[in-house]
Amino acid sequence: MLRTGLRNYINNFKGFRREVWILALITFINRAGTMVLPFLSKYLKENLHFTYGQVGWIMVAFGLGSMLGSWLGGKLTDKIGFYKIMIFSLFTSGIAFFILQYITSFWGLCIGMFTIMAIADMFRPAMFVSLFVYAKPENRVRALSLVRLSVNLGFAAGPTLGGLIILGMGYQGLFWVDGSTCILAILIFALKVKEKKRIPPAEGEIPTIPNRKSIYNDKPFWLLLLTIFIIVMVFFQIFTTLPLYHHEKFGLTEVQTGMLLSLNGLLVFFLEMPIVSQFERKQTNKIKIIALGALCVALGYFVLLLDSWIFILIISIILLSLGEIFAFPFSNAVALNRAPKGQEGQYMGLFTMSFSLAHIVCSKTGLDIIDNYGYQTNWIVMGSLAILALLCCVWLHRMLQTERLANKI
Repeated sequence: MLRTGLRNYINNFKGFRREVWILALITFINRAGTMVLPFLSKYLKENLHFTYGQVGWIMVAFGLGSMLGSWLGGKLTDKIGFYKIMIFSLFTSGIAFFILQYITSFWGLCIGMFTIMAIADMFRPAMFVSLFVYAKPENRVRALSLVRLSVNLGFAAGPTLGGLIILGMGYQGLFWVDGSTCILAILIFALKVKEKKRIPPAEGEIPTIPNRKSIYNDKPFWLLLLTIFIIVMVFFQIFTTLPLYHHEKFGLTEVQTGMLLSLNGLLVFFLEMPIVSQFERKQTNKIKIIALGALCVALGYFVLLLDSWIFILIISIILLSLGEIFAFPFSNAVALNRAPKGQEGQYMGLFTMSFSLAHIVCSKTGLDIIDNYGYQTNWIVMGSLAILALLCCVWLHRMLQTERLANKI
């Protein structure tokens, strides 16, 4: 039984081109080194002694830079190609992380975080388009999941290692490791992957939607962006308010918080690919899967209302991880499939911008709610927003059904 299960799990990883595996490898290296982000709010609050409000504004600058980077990355990817954007983004952001550790003033960090994220997040839409080019058409959803697994495997190792580095070297050690892994990852990519132009559609492949005059007229796509924005905004509490909650409510150390966050990465690593493969085989409607993810995220915060039991933290992480598994890869796939040929960068740029905007709203809103009303109110608000995202999925499902019927006429 165990051998059969292992064989079935390994079979989910077959059929990828060499370039897709290299993209997964550099994503893992980069993500494992991204140890600053899970501890950023703690670093700003406890080491630099900023107020909750100041931490919130620095995280807003972080998100605004991410939005600009996502938009620029999408635009430039369509104009000059994903390959050059990926190399520029990771190499330059690696250097920028080395410099960031020496900035300790409030306005300096606002400007520094804005700049570094504007450069770093040019990578994301370019990476999504690279998967579209290098992955076989029938493997694109699984290729997205493979790269996401690399992200989460790196994330499983990163926070725990980050907690140990903080204890041994202090927070400055995180900046050195983060910058170094950015540079290492992109050197591997440049040496092992040759630039490849866009590929024509596979034989028999039909674009999901006809070419549109403007992306801004694609109403279902904008509703998808709103839906994923809400889900991500709520989910991102795992990086901003949850680490603070672990310490202030239950007295957890950085290492213990890192281990809890690592559980999220491990669950996604072991469960996402089999779940995605199973849904793909059954051809389950992707919008329904995203709705299931929104429900899991809502429950992940509602259970935190039972705050007299420390093990509720584990249950919450499990539910949030399931929400991530259901919502993120399939929303990626829906967005990429709606992009007309030649506009993939623009579509994925706006898609990744929704993540960045979610980070802005999440950080400021969550910390302000906690500062004024406490953690319990924040969990109620975030769980309710996730339910709103579920209702948006219902609306989007009906809108897409109407669109399909109209196209058949």
